[in-house]
Amino acid sequence: MASDNLSNTQQSVHWSIHEFLREHLFSSRILEIVYRDDAGQVQVVHDVIRDLFSRAGQEFVLIGRGQMLRLDHVVMVDGLEISAGIG
Repeated sequence: MASDNLSNTQQSVHWSIHEFLREHLFSSRILEIVYRDDAGQVQVVHDVIRDLFSRAGQEFVLIGRGQMLRLDHVVMVDGLEISAGIG
């Protein structure tokens, strides 16, 4: 029973993150996005979210400058921790 509650909590965090990102997708508001690049280095950009999509079983965020970020590499968006909720 306790594991069901943990699973539901993880799913609700996951869905709340998607909801948060979708709200900003439609707002065109510039956000601070912190992510890890392919070399594992922390990068910070200020940009808008243009699209959210899945491809080959991976989830991606497309930012305004045309860069695709894997959602599991995104650490924070405007101070909200993202990667902890993706699992």
